[in-house]
Amino acid sequence: FLLLVFYLVMVYSDYTGYPFPTAPPVDPFAKIRVDDCGKTKGCFRYGKPGCNAETCDYFLSYRRIGADVEFELSADTDGWVAVGFSSDKKMGGDDVMACVHDDNGRVRIQHFYNVGQWAKEIQRNPARDEEGVFENNRVTCRFKRPVYVPREETIVDLHLSWYYLFAWGPAIQGSITRHDIDSPPVSERVVSIYKYEDIFMPSAAYQTFSSPFCLLLIVALTFYLLMGTP
Repeated sequence: FLLLVFYLVMVYSDYTGYPFPTAPPVDPFAKIRVDDCGKTKGCFRYGKPGCNAETCDYFLSYRRIGADVEFELSADTDGWVAVGFSSDKKMGGDDVMACVHDDNGRVRIQHFYNVGQWAKEIQRNPARDEEGVFENNRVTCRFKRPVYVPREETIVDLHLSWYYLFAWGPAIQGSITRHDIDSPPVSERVVSIYKYEDIFMPSAAYQTFSSPFCLLLIVALTFYLLMGTP
């Protein structure tokens, strides 16, 4: 009997190349499409002019899918990337969704609530259909959460409009630490999930020569140099 089993295994192996069937491959993370921004989804880009989901310092998109809102986040970090929903432009009392890269190489979706300047993890997590990846020193993720939720302090109703707080930073053993920049970007006005826009916000490195004061200074300096030339 043992000889018969051995013979069948060897025949199967010779025929297929493997003694047993292999598990189907896991679907790779679908890249974030930026050509849909402002059309079928809303987007925020922070960084270099013309950047996309793979090159911006920070990127976020949102779109309605039935009773859910799908969010896509990506940032130039090996730790975490998050979006906060706030009634003002300040940190504190905010519902926060974060994608955290842990020590095992996974990207997990976590729910936080800002208590002052400190983010407290909340066990009740409204995220579903979660997926994330860490590639090219970037944390990227995608998840859905319901538009309507029962009234609760730590989970806002996305049917209403909120300021969006954008943040990213390092993580230690899968726990988030202070964000990378002292003053993370914030949406200029409240955001409605029913309105799709493609909004670009230049990072600090690209704000220097775009502000009206700097432009005026450059014009004045140029005029002074020209007038002072014999």
